[in-house]
Amino acid sequence: MKLSLQSKYKLNDGSEIPVLGFGTYELEGENAYRAVKWALEAGYRHIDSAEWYENEQECGRAILDYCNESGVSRADIFYTTKLKHNAGIEATRKAIDLSLELCGLGYIDLYLIHGPWGGPEARRQAWEACVAAQKEGKVKSIGISTFGLRHMRELFESGLPLPSVHQIDLHPFMTRTEIVEFCKDKGVVLEAWAALARTMRFEHPLIVSLSKKYEKGPAHIFLRYSLQKGFVPLVKSADRVRIVSNANVFDFELDLTELAQLDQLDESNAHQQKQKDLVTDWDPTDCP
Repeated sequence: MKLSLQSKYKLNDGSEIPVLGFGTYELEGENAYRAVKWALEAGYRHIDSAEWYENEQECGRAILDYCNESGVSRADIFYTTKLKHNAGIEATRKAIDLSLELCGLGYIDLYLIHGPWGGPEARRQAWEACVAAQKEGKVKSIGISTFGLRHMRELFESGLPLPSVHQIDLHPFMTRTEIVEFCKDKGVVLEAWAALARTMRFEHPLIVSLSKKYEKGPAHIFLRYSLQKGFVPLVKSADRVRIVSNANVFDFELDLTELAQLDQLDESNAHQQKQKDLVTDWDPTDCP
């Protein structure tokens, strides 16, 4: 499948998600506003925010301003935000309503449970509220983030509608093979929130070698890997030049041998070698 910045994947609820997303984690205030505007001007049509990021208002304002200035329809922009706390059905409903009010976009394209904490009942109630919000049209699609296999199986066995998306850290050094296989088997699209491994492995010999071969930066190799694995990578920057550059990943392809070599870089079984796993930020996949 030949991909471009305008390409989309079909979700299991019938909606579509752009194949490359712009993340806003750790972008605050006017920095978030400017970065989102620059991303949209560069052709991104997928903006990822969260209640936890405290930038929903700035992201929404940037989207609306861009649409007004460019003539691009709000319907052409895919906006994601996430639930911060799993604190019951009513609390989740209120959180969704507040996120909707803050962004000012009329509806949310994708709403995720940000993490699996709180235990089985807390997760189930949060998911029930997400399902209700989807039926009410407040959100178009619903999904999960950073859930482990046990959390996913528990949710899938609840009898409630399945998630459309699972957002988790995915990159050559954290391949999460079991989670990926489970999601693909269930028709759940995977988003990679740490697609660049937060630059921690940009100097790895294989990454450097591929960068030289394709005359691309390390970020492009990571993003191309993610795209060719069928993931939706999220990439973030506050620098306008880098935002534009990160989108230039559709003019080359890694071959199958190179993809396999990158898969072999996985460090998730590093504990067997008495080393630490590569966790670039946080990992609640084994929480109760």
